[in-house]
Amino acid sequence: MIGSGRCHYHPERAGLGICVECRNVICRECTTQFEGINRCARCLSKRLAAANVVRERREWSFGHLFLAVIGASALFGAVLLVARALSAA
Repeated sequence: MIGSGRCHYHPERAGLGICVECRNVICRECTTQFEGINRCARCLSKRLAAANVVRERREWSFGHLFLAVIGASALFGAVLLVARALSAA
């Protein structure tokens, strides 16, 4: 069907555009513009399903652990500075 100018889903209809994801020719009824780009219903539903996937949330990643260590070090350093300032006075 690609290159025929006929809709991939409705061969009796003339193609209006090409889906940017599957590259199939699609007619006016099959074309859905999403983000200003033509997509067919099948590719749009795949994109929607991928957007609705709930990813597992990890509570403690390396970045969180690194920030916790840096924060604890800064707090410990501040406590030491205050303790030295009070003992010197």
